[in-house]
Amino acid sequence: MKLGYIGLGNMGGALARRLLRQHKMRVYDLKPENMAKLADKGGAASQNPRALAAECDMVMTCLPTSKEVHDAIFGLDGIAAGMKRGGIIADMTTGDPNATRAMAKELAAKGITLIDAPVSGGPHGADAGTIAIMVGAPDDVYAKMKPVFTVISPNIFHCGDVGTGQVMKLVNNVVTASIRTITFEAVTMGVKNGLSFKACAEVLAKSSGRSYTTEVTLPRIASGNAAASFTLGLMHKDVRLATELGVASGSPMLVAGLVREMYQTAINEHGADGDVNLMIRLFERQSKVKVAP
Repeated sequence: MKLGYIGLGNMGGALARRLLRQHKMRVYDLKPENMAKLADKGGAASQNPRALAAECDMVMTCLPTSKEVHDAIFGLDGIAAGMKRGGIIADMTTGDPNATRAMAKELAAKGITLIDAPVSGGPHGADAGTIAIMVGAPDDVYAKMKPVFTVISPNIFHCGDVGTGQVMKLVNNVVTASIRTITFEAVTMGVKNGLSFKACAEVLAKSSGRSYTTEVTLPRIASGNAAASFTLGLMHKDVRLATELGVASGSPMLVAGLVREMYQTAINEHGADGDVNLMIRLFERQSKVKVAP
């Protein structure tokens, strides 16, 4: 199977590097320097998505939102213009499930299959081969794709038909965003009332309140390495998509709606490109106490 990868940012670049351990691939990114980083690993740069797709049986995408995915597929020099009938597109973007289903329906009329396979675990998880891959695909397509995804990580989950992988990723990110927010809020209260940040991190990591935030994020912040390599804007986008899906399906998202607006407040203070852990500064300011290094 001839593979291609489009979108070589922090996340897509890490996923592509894992695949290049066993597969040579065509690659494309709007930034030539991102393609150049993979050249010595077997990544052959393409002129545009259309040229890449013309040489591939399967193309994976990892882009900021479903809008960029739509442009990469249906643009003038997009994937759909170059891919042969029978080709597969696997979108690893954290996108809008309903937009993905609409694109899949349009592509099916052209004889092209679109599935979703978003991931969780960050670039470090991709590099380590521990990342979770959530796949929404028909059974036969999943069986065909699983050996490819296994090169990235053994942690592959078939969530159902097209779109369900992205639904699962939105569930995951709402939980992640909410836990991060309440943890920062509670720790700030603790520090203002006599606890050290280090004590909060150590005790929470071994108590019933433990989570990824307490086991990984807080120790990193305590050591002065606060960067999570994920932006406030992207987290807000994910929570927004989840709440919109809730509205569309009649499923109340009361807590998620509050979390979404808290991320918007943090964006207004620090910008959409600010690191997601800058959320703690919001609570510091409101509580008038210095919490994190």
